[in-house]
Parts: sequence; C-alpha cells; structure tokens
Amino acid sequence: MPPAASPALSSRDRGVVLLALLAVTGLAWLYLVTAGRNMADMAMADMPGMAMPMAAAWIPATFVLTFAMWWVMMLGMMLPSAGPMIVTFATVNRGKRARGQDFVPTTVFALGYLVVWGVFSVGATLTQWALDSAALLSPMLVTTSTVLGGTLLILAGVYQFTPLKQSCLRNCRTPFAFVLNHWRDGWTGAFRMGLEHGGYCLGCCVVLMALLFVAGVMNLAWVAAIAVFLLAEKALPGGVWIGRIGGGAMLAFGVFLLTRS
Repeated sequence: MPPAASPALSSRDRGVVLLALLAVTGLAWLYLVTAGRNMADMAMADMPGMAMPMAAAWIPATFVLTFAMWWVMMLGMMLPSAGPMIVTFATVNRGKRARGQDFVPTTVFALGYLVVWGVFSVGATLTQWALDSAALLSPMLVTTSTVLGGTLLILAGVYQFTPLKQSCLRNCRTPFAFVLNHWRDGWTGAFRMGLEHGGYCLGCCVVLMALLFVAGVMNLAWVAAIAVFLLAEKALPGGVWIGRIGGGAMLAFGVFLLTRS
C-alpha cells in the first residue's frame, strides 16, 4: 500500500545518503579517468599497426572488461540524476521505521536501479563489439562513419519528442509521485521499485546513450556533457524544455552531418 506522509530525513541521514552517492560517483569517475588515459596510451602505441582490426582482440576477458567499463560509466553518469529518488525512498523508510513498521535499507532500492543499468551495459557491450567487428569504431571508440553519427543524432533528437520519452521523463522528475504510485513493501518490493525506476530512467536516456559513439565513449568531456544534460532535464524546473531544445539541436546537427557525408 502507498506510504503515509513521512517526516523529512534529518540533516545527518540526508548527509549520509548524499555522501554515499557522491563517493560512488566519484570512484566511478576516477575509474573512467584512469581507463581513458590507459586507452589513449594504448591507441597511440598501436598507431603503426592499425592495419589489423580491433575486432581480433575480442576474447571473453575483453567482453568482461568492456562490460565493467560501461557499467561503471553508467554509475558515474546516472547516480547524480537518481539522487532525488533515492533520497525520497530513504525519507519514506525513515518514516516507516519511526512508526515501528518494517524497514528496508535504501541500498536494496539502489541495487534494483543498478541492475537495470547492468543489463543495459550488456547491450552496450554487444553493440560496441558489433560496431568494432564492422570496422566502424576508432581505437578511442568514436564512430568512423559520418552517416552513422548523423543518423544516431537524428534518432536521439526525434526521440526527445516522443510520448514514450515524455512519459518516462515525468516519472523521473516526480520522485514522490513515483513512490506513491509504485510503492511495494518488503525487501523484494523495494528491489522491484528500484527495477521499475531504473526502467523509467533507461527509457528516458537509452537513445541518448547511443551518442557516446558519436564523439567517443572514452571522451570524458562528452560523457560529462551528456550526464549534465540528463541531470538538467530531470531535475531543473525547465527540464522538459531543456530536453526539447536539446532534441532540436541534435536533430539539426544530425541533418547537417548527413548533408555533408
């Protein structure tokens, strides 16, 4: 049943939740910076022998490491925008604990959210493998096809205006409404809520994530720009219009690239 109105988190409890999110996000970005430098060094070292396609290097260990890179990247990009929802869940559970009801750690909800992005990371790894096998990626994981880059931009721009995008964005922008409409008791219920919220978040962002292949998966400035854009459209008062303006810009730039190809 939907939770009753709950008292706000104390400053200490809110600080603990926010610090935990900040710590995980910071560690994710530290990993990405280190991985990006290593990849740049490897790309420079391999320049003389680039006649051999990168696809030859795909072995099980490569798949696992690439999956880990994507999943950590999703943590760094998406946890900040999920912060309001995680804090709302923690607030409701504080109220339940204060009333002597069953209490579920916030980490259970967060785990469900992260599992969704883990599944996405499997798909992203398979996509990277396919593009690499087709010789459509540079060593820095930038698409070598202007047509593909322009098409991805157009698809991302159009998606910003679709009913599915707008529905998912509404659920991401209203944490307390999500809790009221999707509340489930118990540990399993909290995990399912995390899965559901992660699903809405994925539906809001999935096409935009394809743009990582346009300027480079390991281009951290580009990764940060997409993360800031997602945070703005989810958290700022004018976020819906930010998303639409951004969609128009993506659409225009995609058409520009295709006309030049």
